[in-house]
Amino acid sequence: MKVFLSTDMEGTAGVVDWGQCRGPGPEYEYYRGQLQAEVNAAIDGALAAGAIEFLVNDSHSTMQNLRPDELHGRASYLSGRHKPLYMMEGLDDSFDAVLFVSYHGSADSTSSVLHHTYNPRAIAEVRLNGAVTGEAGINALVALAHGVPVVLISGDQVTIDETLPFCPGIEAVVVKESVSHNAALSVHPETARELIRDGAQRALERLSSFGPPSITVPAELTVRFHNRAFAELSCALRGVERADEKVVVIRGDDPLTLYRTFIAAVLLSRGVSD
Repeated sequence: MKVFLSTDMEGTAGVVDWGQCRGPGPEYEYYRGQLQAEVNAAIDGALAAGAIEFLVNDSHSTMQNLRPDELHGRASYLSGRHKPLYMMEGLDDSFDAVLFVSYHGSADSTSSVLHHTYNPRAIAEVRLNGAVTGEAGINALVALAHGVPVVLISGDQVTIDETLPFCPGIEAVVVKESVSHNAALSVHPETARELIRDGAQRALERLSSFGPPSITVPAELTVRFHNRAFAELSCALRGVERADEKVVVIRGDDPLTLYRTFIAAVLLSRGVSD
């Protein structure tokens, strides 16, 4: 069994502030250790279920948060920028399952701690086939393209609720209860690791019950930006249409092309002054 693990950081137990998940500094060093432990817990659970090969895509911020020599399961480690497929770089149809560790709520989910969608400065909301989605639902497009099920996600309850429409039956591990954008009630880190380990094991033990993500194609991504400049620039991309002053729509039959176009729009938005 071959497992792809995409990890963010805002969904880690205890993380409630950008200073905890952006270096340099002692707070970041501490919480990158907590993230490492949660990733390893997911790998441990997968190992217990019979997985033998792992690729970990470090997908947060500069994408170099983990220490590769400390990864369990002799996991391969994909880090650094730029990755054409961003948080899903490295996934192909040779994998049996996808795990999302330490994910967070979408830009629209104001009740989720550190909520955003890819670029918080530019993106106000994303909908996939009409439903509000965070990064998990968008990333599931790549899993769909390769026919690989997404079987586990960890974070807060808002994150799970936004993911369920696209990954029904996913093993959901709640490690904290969001109170506001910068406050959350987290379980103890050891408890978080136990929950993630057990969740990963359960998910892979019932792998045969999963199918690819439940996303109807042709699919449609509706992206609402914070200002019109971001929308104007993204319309230079093939397949992107203006729907409103600050809203664009990306449509397509191929989920991988849809995802690539969205990522291109995100990257373009990082170079535009607001």
